Amino acid sequence: MTPSRSRGRSGSAPGAPLRTGSLRTRTVVAVTALLAVLLLALALTVQALVGDRLRAQVVERLGDRAAAAAALVGTVDDDDLADRLSAQGVSVVVTSPDGGAVTAGPSPDDLRAGPGADPLGELPGPAGGPRDSGSATGGTTGSGGTTPPDPTSTEPTSGDATVSVTSSSVVDDGDLIRYEAVLSDGTELALTAGTSSIDDTLATLRGVLLGASAAFLLLAAGALVLVVRRTLRPLERMTAVARSISGGDRGRRLRPTRPTTELGRTAAAFDEMLDDLERAEGAALAAEARLRSFVSDAAHELRTPVAGIQAAADTLVRAQLDDDERERLTVHVVRESLRAGRLIGDMLLMARLDEGLALAPRPLDVAEVARGAAERQRVRGGDVAVEVVTSGPVPPVSGDLDRLGQVVGNLLDNAVRHARSSVRVSVASRGVVDTAEVVVRVDDDGRGVDDADRERVFDRLVRLDEARARGDGGSGLGLPIARAIARAHGGDVVCLPRAAGGGADPGLGGARFELRLPAAARSATARSATQSAAAQSSSAQTETPLHAHPTWHGGAERNRPE
Repeated sequence: MTPSRSRGRSGSAPGAPLRTGSLRTRTVVAVTALLAVLLLALALTVQALVGDRLRAQVVERLGDRAAAAAALVGTVDDDDLADRLSAQGVSVVVTSPDGGAVTAGPSPDDLRAGPGADPLGELPGPAGGPRDSGSATGGTTGSGGTTPPDPTSTEPTSGDATVSVTSSSVVDDGDLIRYEAVLSDGTELALTAGTSSIDDTLATLRGVLLGASAAFLLLAAGALVLVVRRTLRPLERMTAVARSISGGDRGRRLRPTRPTTELGRTAAAFDEMLDDLERAEGAALAAEARLRSFVSDAAHELRTPVAGIQAAADTLVRAQLDDDERERLTVHVVRESLRAGRLIGDMLLMARLDEGLALAPRPLDVAEVARGAAERQRVRGGDVAVEVVTSGPVPPVSGDLDRLGQVVGNLLDNAVRHARSSVRVSVASRGVVDTAEVVVRVDDDGRGVDDADRERVFDRLVRLDEARARGDGGSGLGLPIARAIARAHGGDVVCLPRAAGGGADPGLGGARFELRLPAAARSATARSATQSAAAQSSSAQTETPLHAHPTWHGGAERNRPE
């Protein structure tokens, strides 16, 4: 028991319950989470790009200072040069060609430990303090003071050869950016700037992005609730329609305006399901009605012979009768018991036809089968003449002799019952070799069958004249049995319209029934296809599948157009 419960929870068991969480909540949460992930990725990307750009600017500024130092070499001493380069918190180490080193500004450890000045700011005057303004080449100001050359200028200040930066390298360890340059006169510069100001800028940017993202997510979640509610409104309508239908309004449908969309396909499938259910319900009700009618008709059919048997038996037991009267009642009991037995046999046969019937097919000459049935009919006697006519060569069929004899006998007996004076059985073939079929047509000179009743006569226990006496032994099952057996052979039994007998074969003017059987070359294939199609038809009709049943019971009574 425990493993089955586990499978049910995991959704693998056939009866696992459907997970029915709120679709609106799922959609809002999923979209909001997706937006949050996208915003986070955007914030990280912006922060990385801005950080890289700020570090690149620091490197550019340090490179500018190295170029300015190259312009000042030879015009100022190393101490003054170092002081000028160390403005805004830059650590400077100037190594002269003779090996002497001068340092200025905070040490690298100080830059790493705490915040310093902005390394991106403009370079101030020498010695880190304000300088007198004036000419960069030693010109005088209004007060007569001398202004040192601008360290950002690359112009030479003397007639000496211009000093330039011959090589440079950058080292970035995350907290410090170290720019090392070698000048053409052999002087080496080491400029180090801290990144604390960059980290402060990125922290501020991070806070702005997070706050803006949070506000955006709140607005987006509120908007999503409204949008999803409107989007899911068709599903709510589906629910309302389903509840209305379950309440008895079977005719309601969704009828989507755009059946190609997701909701449209769902609504169309919903309508198709409702149509199928409505048809199934109608078929079930019709089958139930047919079953009740069958039971009622069967009870009515049995009541007459059983009542006759009871009355005759009671008279035989209680009354003092002479020999003639006793013989007459005895014959009546036998005749009515035989009639009841035939009816019960036919009913049992129809029940077995619904389950399936085994056949023993072999090559048969249908003309011989027809002549045998006609001979049996003549033996019974009567005023109706039976004629068998064969037109041209008739190919053999693959069939069960007893079953096909039963079919022809049922058709012939039905015709004799309603003929005035004559019945004709015609046997012929039609079609080419691959589609050849053998046709047995039974005509009578009775009043015939109306077009509206040509299919109805194949229903069970149907009599077209309900007021007619039923003492002739007919049970209304002969034609359904004949059609079922014929379809088991891959053929069919049909009732032709009266106009079908025109031309060279006008018929006898009455009912015309036709047995159609495939020739032996294609009988097996046709019978297999017919049985497969019959398996899908209604079990309440005679076109039921006849697959496998070992015995054959029941008489040959049939429906008849009365």
